[in-house]
Amino acid sequence: MSRFLTAFTVILFALGVSVRAQESKATLRAGAAASVITPPLGEPIVGGFTPFPAEHIHDELHARCLVLDDGKTKLALVVCDLLGLHRSVAVEAKSLIEKELGIPGSHVVISGTHTHSATNALYGEVRTYSSDIELTDYQRFVARRIADGVRRAVNLLRPAEIAFGHIDVPDHVFNRRWYLKEGTMPMNPFGKTDEKVKMNPGAGADNLIEPAGPIDPRVSFLVLREPGGKIISLYSAYSLHYVGGVGQAHVSADYYGYYSKAVERLLGSEKQDPPVVAMMANGTSGDINNINFRQPRGRKEPYEQMQFVADDLAAKVTAAVPALEWKTEAALDARYRELDVKWRTIPDDLLQWARETEANAPRIGDKAVLPLAYAGRVQRLAKASPETKLPVHLLKIGEVCIGTTPCETFAETGMEFREKSPFKHSFMVELVAGYYGYMPTPRHFELGGYETWPGTNNLEPQASVKVMDALLEMAGEMAPGK
Repeated sequence: MSRFLTAFTVILFALGVSVRAQESKATLRAGAAASVITPPLGEPIVGGFTPFPAEHIHDELHARCLVLDDGKTKLALVVCDLLGLHRSVAVEAKSLIEKELGIPGSHVVISGTHTHSATNALYGEVRTYSSDIELTDYQRFVARRIADGVRRAVNLLRPAEIAFGHIDVPDHVFNRRWYLKEGTMPMNPFGKTDEKVKMNPGAGADNLIEPAGPIDPRVSFLVLREPGGKIISLYSAYSLHYVGGVGQAHVSADYYGYYSKAVERLLGSEKQDPPVVAMMANGTSGDINNINFRQPRGRKEPYEQMQFVADDLAAKVTAAVPALEWKTEAALDARYRELDVKWRTIPDDLLQWARETEANAPRIGDKAVLPLAYAGRVQRLAKASPETKLPVHLLKIGEVCIGTTPCETFAETGMEFREKSPFKHSFMVELVAGYYGYMPTPRHFELGGYETWPGTNNLEPQASVKVMDALLEMAGEMAPGK
């Protein structure tokens, strides 16, 4: 009897050790879902200088959600078909997620794609430069739907394998800031011609010299699948501003939506339940668009170009999936900071220009649109508090590191982060947890151009340096071996 008990005890002990070993080496789990965030017709489309009411829904807008769980930590990545979202929308969504699901707000990355054919989630009833606003009905709806999407993704958590991949697709990305021949720089809205570069100078123009910055051709992507089986989700980022070319007053997710559908189709989503959830986040594309200024393309029908770009990217990304290296484990971690960054300083002479322009400019005609728009922006920016809280996230997913900014960020900033990060694989996602306008590097402030105008750029010239320093410091804290 004693021998039997001893043997039984040994077996139980061995089983206990095995169970504890399994618990300490928990397999990765993943779940994904998509929530519709399409606005009611009549909501203002805010992709241009003069908002106008939405009259038709061409394709539904979504908040695409991916949740990862390594047994100790959960992360949520959400990509919304929006021009951007105000910090208060992200705060509300993260608050709901933390309260209902226990995932800390620091571990929830919510980004906008920057489709220019979505409605207003950027501002409150009035455009102001404030870190906190009273949410509109639509903004509350978006926050609620984000939280619901993350909850549904949690409901679908299951054992998963993960793989990271990247490919270069330079065909669709072009730097839109150009040096022009001397004497050909047009006047800006402030009545000056002393800038060194121009945004969107005109495709095929004979006064082009060269682009003022690089492109980033890389598509970075994470893929999750059931062990040896069905794809769960594919999360990707590409530094392309947007494509455009929609119908009059149409709501559309732009190429981001077309790409997601194409990836899902190519990965067999139509044959499985739950379906594949694909998403395309915006990388760092503040100075990049889809226009080849050297060789302009011919006229395209509405949606034709965005479908072409989406299909090409989807085909190339999914073709790379079979060769990826799959892993059953990926340690998860996150850092979040709100940086002390100053709002753009408005000098007295510029403020005087803004007041005089608003008082004297004609109220009709195309020539009045830009000066009046910037006269209003300059005056509101001058009233902003000296400093704001700029949110930045840093996610660790195994050997992958994702850094974020809440701004339209230049391609060279994303490339610098990828080069300097201590992780094996790194990339950036912009328009996360808020919208603070364009974030040129200090070099580009000296060059001028649309992205540096006060009211387009709302932050101090050193903002990109402060963001990079913070991201690299956080990456160092979580680097392999730490």
